[in-house]
Amino acid sequence: MRAIPFLISAAITCLLVYLLNRPLGDKVPMPAGSFLSPQTGFWQNAEDTAALFNADLSFPELKGKVQVYFDERLVPHVFADNDEDLYFVQGYLHARFRLFQMDLQTRAAEGRVSEIAGPRAIAYDREQRRLGMKYAAENSLQAMEKDAKARAVYTAYTNGVNAYIHSLTKSNLPLEYKILNFEPEEWTNLRTALLLKMMAKMLASGTEKDLTFTRLHSLFTTEQINALYPQVPDSLKPIVPPGTDFIRPPFDPKMPAGADTAYFKEPQQVTAYEAYPPDADNGSNNWVVAGSKTVNKVPILCNDPHLELSLPSIWYEMQLSTPESRVYGATLPGSPYVIIGFNDSVAWGVTNAQRDVKDYFSIRFKDDSRTQYWFNNQWKTAQQRIETIKVNGMPTVYDTVAYTVFGPVMYDATFRDTLTKNNGLAVKWTAHHTGDDGKTFYFLNRARNYEDYVNAIKSFECPGQNFVFASQSGTIALWQQGKFPARWKNQGQYIMPGTDSSYDWQGYIPQAENPHAVNPERGYLFSANQRPAGAAYPYYIPGAYITPRARAIDQYLGSANNITAQTMMELQNNYFNITARDMVPLLIRFTDMSGLTPEAKKYFDIVKGWDLFADPASNGQTIYQNWMDSLSAGIWEDEFSGAGFKAELPAEETLMEILERGDTTVMGFADNIHTRETETIRTVVTDALNRTAAGLTQTEKEGRLQWAKYKDVTIYHLLKNALMPFARTSLNVGGWGNIINAVTKSHGPSWRMIVELSTPTVAYGVYPGGQSGNPGSRFYDNAVDTWASGNYYQLWLMKKEESRDARVKWIMNFSKS
Repeated sequence: MRAIPFLISAAITCLLVYLLNRPLGDKVPMPAGSFLSPQTGFWQNAEDTAALFNADLSFPELKGKVQVYFDERLVPHVFADNDEDLYFVQGYLHARFRLFQMDLQTRAAEGRVSEIAGPRAIAYDREQRRLGMKYAAENSLQAMEKDAKARAVYTAYTNGVNAYIHSLTKSNLPLEYKILNFEPEEWTNLRTALLLKMMAKMLASGTEKDLTFTRLHSLFTTEQINALYPQVPDSLKPIVPPGTDFIRPPFDPKMPAGADTAYFKEPQQVTAYEAYPPDADNGSNNWVVAGSKTVNKVPILCNDPHLELSLPSIWYEMQLSTPESRVYGATLPGSPYVIIGFNDSVAWGVTNAQRDVKDYFSIRFKDDSRTQYWFNNQWKTAQQRIETIKVNGMPTVYDTVAYTVFGPVMYDATFRDTLTKNNGLAVKWTAHHTGDDGKTFYFLNRARNYEDYVNAIKSFECPGQNFVFASQSGTIALWQQGKFPARWKNQGQYIMPGTDSSYDWQGYIPQAENPHAVNPERGYLFSANQRPAGAAYPYYIPGAYITPRARAIDQYLGSANNITAQTMMELQNNYFNITARDMVPLLIRFTDMSGLTPEAKKYFDIVKGWDLFADPASNGQTIYQNWMDSLSAGIWEDEFSGAGFKAELPAEETLMEILERGDTTVMGFADNIHTRETETIRTVVTDALNRTAAGLTQTEKEGRLQWAKYKDVTIYHLLKNALMPFARTSLNVGGWGNIINAVTKSHGPSWRMIVELSTPTVAYGVYPGGQSGNPGSRFYDNAVDTWASGNYYQLWLMKKEESRDARVKWIMNFSKS
């Protein structure tokens, strides 16, 4: 009889062993036993609310002693005697608090997500490889390591990251490694280069329209495309003040003979597309006002980069100090330096230039082997790069990528075929061949005046950025900086012939001729991803520019005086919808009241009486945005449906300007080509509101008509829906992508900074996250509510002699072992 209980117990034990060594599911591939283990499982990542961060650490790579003073928000203030020790500790701290983030982002950059996620990520990894991400990083790494000083800095940073990785045990691995069942690998200087290329892709990809416009060209003429996607909109408020004189170009790029016919009049049939494009809302605001417009008679500089909102945040706040410099601001885990910040003399910020620095060229291969291609009247040998993609749970995948004089062949018969099996599309991208872009931030961190700032940014090449600047001496400036092709008009608007060199870039715009302004008479400068200069600028500079936020910023700064830091806080959090200011009267004019349903009339009255602010409680913003989305679809989608893919429709601003002008050339789009009736703009506007009302009636019943409830602002964990318990949902935040406070569903101001260049400097900042990447830490998302409510923290540019200040909560001492 004793055998029966024994057998039952043994069976249960075997079952538990079996179950606990199986994955918890697709989203949690780690075996349940390991994940739930009290010794090594997720329990070890729970951080006590009273946890201390004091430590005495020693490493052989250090030259001397380094002190790190943490304040109450866990912001480290690092004091080192030399650069190498400084960046070693920066690397250690980045890894200590953000290792999984750094690891995941650089694996994604290199095209290695399949190693973790399995076969569903193969297409993503192939796209990254075929874009040439690692190829670009390898080229930049050569430049980064060519200079002995730069190599020492990057190597010190890498050693710091690895010092932390080597200290890890299975029990104290970051939680995500336990969930995904993999381990971190050593950091390298190449991974830092990969991270910078990932930022370049995020901010430069999507600004080119070659693939989209080529596919639309089969439906629309070049003139129509230029009208639907204008490069110089009527309402443009350029970065460089109007009336600026520009230098005559040293050379004028020449359009190839026959381009009028071969390029502009003969649409190509292509099916290539970018499957994983960056968010179209990636952008930013920055501005600076001179002392003539401020209460304290000193410049004030502001910056808020708009990126995907995530936990952990893309940024890590810190101070870096040596006897020669003290700098504070937002750093990028995975890379040394402060990227956006200030020191005790100057401040700087960045926004995306939105310039097109990537083109596609049609390649004709000799045969299926893709080893030779026709170029300049002969068959030229293509370099073959074999990409090895390891796939979790599957055999390794091999992908052969051909490299041409233009760059890697991103699309061919094996990957989103273009036209015939012997065709391919090569991508030429300035990021493929840039130098050490990080060097710019090394020198910005140490800048003392305008000349230092100009010298620092000269070496920055990709992605193009708008660097705003202010100094305690009173100078304000803004340069658009990058390595930009000098193009003939409309070059790169469509896929270009790649059978010879005639369509290739003929040179680059001289750096000194990049749009810039210094100490303008009006007393302020701003950039919000708009075109940098008006039609008088002598170069053709295509891009995916955004105009509305710049218009709103200009309106406020132009009329403001006696400005304070509080004034600037209010402006960064401003909800005024300037596009709606101009569009609502047009909607009212073109609405046929007799054709509205009772529900539509109710919503019409709400929009008519709306104050034009997209604040969290606004019903008007919800109705307006839905009406505009419905109207845009009603005007454009019938014609665009013939393209065979979901194209980005013309912007709201463009539609508004067309309606204001009464542009008959484009207004024919109001008629639906799929119906027998002839619709007018009046018909379409009215029908759009009726459709909107039908949907919003249900939304209102659900209690979600208020704007914040409707858009449900969410800050996701890096693994998105796989880890929703680690996200912050239903934040009470208004705004939109075309509004100064540009918060959409999960995208917006990732770091807000305001710097008053007084003596001493006074600064404020906040980002929607926390210093720790550990979801079990009280510092994981502790700043989210502060950010959402529009509040700020005062930023402390600490002096070494303040080490006993009450604001110091914990101390880490580093020394040479």
